[in-house]
Amino acid sequence: MNDWRPEPVRRDEWRVSHDEREAVVERLNTAAAEGRLDLSELDVRLELALNAKTYADLAPLTADLPPDVPVDQEPLIIKGGMHGVTRSGRWDVPGRIAVYGGMGAVKLDFTETECRLPEIQIEAQGQMAGITIIIPDGWAAETSRMEGGLGGFKDKTTPQRLPRTPLIRLSGNGGAGGVVIRHPNSWERRKQRRLQGR
Repeated sequence: MNDWRPEPVRRDEWRVSHDEREAVVERLNTAAAEGRLDLSELDVRLELALNAKTYADLAPLTADLPPDVPVDQEPLIIKGGMHGVTRSGRWDVPGRIAVYGGMGAVKLDFTETECRLPEIQIEAQGQMAGITIIIPDGWAAETSRMEGGLGGFKDKTTPQRLPRTPLIRLSGNGGAGGVVIRHPNSWERRKQRRLQGR
C-alpha cells in the first residue's frame, strides 16, 4: 500500500494561479509603459511570469518595481489603547494602515468592505494585546516580512486570490500579544449570512 503524503512546503513554494500570473504580467506591462523597463527586459520577465509555477518564481520579477500604493501616502493609524478597537462593517480602506495592539487589542475586519485597491500595506505591531486581521475569501496575503515576536504570528489564509481583489502585504512584529491573519470562521460566516438575509 502506498502511504505517500506530500511534504509540508514553505509559502513561497506554493503553486500560483493563472490570475496571479496575469496580475504580474499586467504590472510588468505597466512598468514598461512608464519607462521603468526596456523592451528586452520586459520580454525576459514576461516569459518568466507566464511560465512561473510558484510564488518564489514570481516574486523576483517585480521586486525592483515600486509598490502600487504611493510611498508618500500617509497611513491610517489604528491603536488598541487601553480598551481595544474593532474596525468592521463598511469602512473606507486606504492603501496603507499602521496597527498597534496596545493593551486592549485591535481587530480589523475587511469582510464587508468594498475595496478596489490592488494592494493594501499593513504594518502590524502586536504589542501587549495583539492584533486579529480578517480578510474575505478570495483575498490573499503576503506575509514574509512579519516577525513572530513573543506572541507569535499565524497566517491562516489560503493563497487562492480572485481577480480584482487586493493583496495584503503584511509586515511588523507579533509583540507579546501576537498577530493573526485569517479568513472568517464558521460563526462569522453564519452571522454574515443572517445580516445579508435581512
